[in-house]
Amino acid sequence: MKGYFAIGVQGLSKAQNAGTLFRTAHAFGASFVFTVAESYDQRKLNQTDTSNALRSLPYYRFDGPRDFRLPQDCTLVGVELTEDAVELPSFRHPRQAAYILGPERNSLDPEIVALCDHVVKIPMQFCVNVAVAGAIVMYDRLLTLGRFQTRPILPGGPAEPLPEPVFGQPLWMKKERRRARQAARKAVEDNGGRTD
Repeated sequence: MKGYFAIGVQGLSKAQNAGTLFRTAHAFGASFVFTVAESYDQRKLNQTDTSNALRSLPYYRFDGPRDFRLPQDCTLVGVELTEDAVELPSFRHPRQAAYILGPERNSLDPEIVALCDHVVKIPMQFCVNVAVAGAIVMYDRLLTLGRFQTRPILPGGPAEPLPEPVFGQPLWMKKERRRARQAARKAVEDNGGRTD
């Protein structure tokens, strides 16, 4: 899968939710994780983060929305149940994205929402746990940007193997052809436009 992604949460108060989210991000191949204005006890992370994600992934901690920073060209995607949010199954994930979720029992800060390039929502009847919501978003990203066989029409797994990718000729062959064409044009020009 090309590109990268990160996931984080704003205003989180439970270390177990952070640990579960970070462990899941580690399993899905996140490039980094982050928090904005969290208030949980960092020492309790290992109760649910048995993969020690913070020892394997860069972790960025921001005191508030004004301190929040992302890499250049990274698209911020808010995950929030709002009327104008795009439903996740209809969303095209950016190649370079950071997903931010709101705290337990609350919503993303309006300052954070204003920073978001996109806001998505998971179509469901009510909110789920923040770590579960993060896992759903990461799984959807994997499905849409990963390279998998198309689903079969009938129940079961794919009947055909994934085709091998087709690549063009090596660059050095293209360069040789271009040089040969340029040399031929120069020879024609040097010969006064004659090709004999």
